[in-house]
Amino acid sequence: MNPTLFPHGARSVPGLCLLALAALTGCASKPVVQAPLYVPPNPQPMLVERTNNGAIYQASFSSGSLFSSARRPANIGDVIKVNITENVKASRKLSTDTSRENAVASKGPGNSKSGSKLVDFFGNIDASASGSDSYKGSGTTDDSSSFSGQIAATVINVLPNGHLLVAGERRMALNGGLSALRFSGLVDPQDIKSGNTIASSDVVNARFELAGEGDVSDAASRNWLQRLLTNQMSVW
Repeated sequence: MNPTLFPHGARSVPGLCLLALAALTGCASKPVVQAPLYVPPNPQPMLVERTNNGAIYQASFSSGSLFSSARRPANIGDVIKVNITENVKASRKLSTDTSRENAVASKGPGNSKSGSKLVDFFGNIDASASGSDSYKGSGTTDDSSSFSGQIAATVINVLPNGHLLVAGERRMALNGGLSALRFSGLVDPQDIKSGNTIASSDVVNARFELAGEGDVSDAASRNWLQRLLTNQMSVW
């Protein structure tokens, strides 16, 4: 390639194009549930002699009760079951109706008999004007969505106040297609019911995501290049 045929810096155009394509691909929508979705539990310390305080109940690493063998999630890696039952309905109605009417009239001095037709015309003229305008508009918005299911999540972090940050993912592959259900949120241990279950309505900052991958999902949506060409080359 003869460098004299191109101005200075023209050979860097392909690199700029690659950067632009990378930026466009980076503009794709990010997942609602952010990683990590699983954190392994902390290993128990080895060869640590526990102090016997002489009481019947001895503190241990387990979170079980003195009167029950059931364990409640309290540490990183513990499992909790989330019952997802979300129903959201919203509606909004807006109506506007305005009108206005204006009128003005001015009566000439009259009785002008100067002998000049032009002077008599303007002296006896009566002026009036009127106008009106109106506007009427209305709009209605309805939104309804529902999400139900159950997912098992693990504790990935324990906050200083004892609340649990949980996250989980469930994947299912069928005929080349992949469906993934992801969940994350903040749980108050007091809201955990028997069987280590909790309702999604009791989870703080709950995030749900049902994503699909594969040929069916690709066929149902346009990629970033198709959207770019549609926005830039369509004639309306």
